[in-house]
Amino acid sequence: MDLAVVWFCVIALLWLGYLFLEGFDFGVGMLLPVLAEDDTERRVMINTIGPVWDGNEVWVIVAIGATFAAFPEWYAALLSGAYLPLLLVLVGLIGRGVAFEYRGKVDSARWRRRWDRVIVVGSWIPALGFGLLIATTVFGLPLDANGNRVGSVFAAVRWETVLGAIALAGFALVHGAVFLSLKTDGDIRLRARRLAGRIGPYALLPLGGLLVWAQVEAGAVWTWAAVAVAVIGAAVAFERIDRGREGQAFAALGVVIAASVVALFGSLYPNVLPSTLDSEFSLTVAGAASSPYTLGVMSWVALFGTPAVLVYQGWTYWVFRKRVSAAHIPAVHAP
Repeated sequence: MDLAVVWFCVIALLWLGYLFLEGFDFGVGMLLPVLAEDDTERRVMINTIGPVWDGNEVWVIVAIGATFAAFPEWYAALLSGAYLPLLLVLVGLIGRGVAFEYRGKVDSARWRRRWDRVIVVGSWIPALGFGLLIATTVFGLPLDANGNRVGSVFAAVRWETVLGAIALAGFALVHGAVFLSLKTDGDIRLRARRLAGRIGPYALLPLGGLLVWAQVEAGAVWTWAAVAVAVIGAAVAFERIDRGREGQAFAALGVVIAASVVALFGSLYPNVLPSTLDSEFSLTVAGAASSPYTLGVMSWVALFGTPAVLVYQGWTYWVFRKRVSAAHIPAVHAP
């Protein structure tokens, strides 16, 4: 198989890993003021993602880095077309990471509440921003014959990309609620399970709308099949969460996001970034790829580096696999 096609699939796989792992990560932060009734319960929620949130972010760093190395024209056109959303995403991620570390440094309820707000905002903004970025990749930008963006800095903000932003945020909400029901015990677990069953069908509607929109624009028979798999996965997830099978519901949501990525990137191929001005100006897998030598070197690096990363991250999740409850939270100790 052509290495350019291989790396297009690898980048889609990296986005899948990020959306699945960081999806519940964002969801926990977004739900912090909704599910927790006191500071101890907020600490329970944060502790469910405390050992893994920074490792989850490695996936997006590698995805964007791989895009830069394998498809420099795709990287340049997409990121230059979404400067402002990406700047907000970066600020949100930085603030969120700082808040996780700083909220417990001072024994003050006001201090913790302020950093909790940063966690909430820093979870919403990246979820919305990355949803907009992926939708922009699928639906395109106004590119001229030289691959340069035409129009204002808000060219990436359109109805379909806004729907993409809402779709990813909605998925993160449901994913986070199911993850909390899987990783906590006691009252938080029950509240998270009820919330997931109550808001799930509504929160995933924008994702369904995004998938249908993408298929109407440029779908094929097999990508429509991926959409059907996503719908079935969502139905299974809601049925399982109603029965208290949190692990199976969590796995079913993994099927939902996997099928969604397949449907979106499948409808995008053979383009990597369509032009909304003229299809002749679209960036394609073959036209935007780096040299075969560069792709070959990248492939060898990935062949040896990827298993090590997967083993390490899998080991981390295994070590911290048990449920967290209020009984595991020690008394506040801060200088």
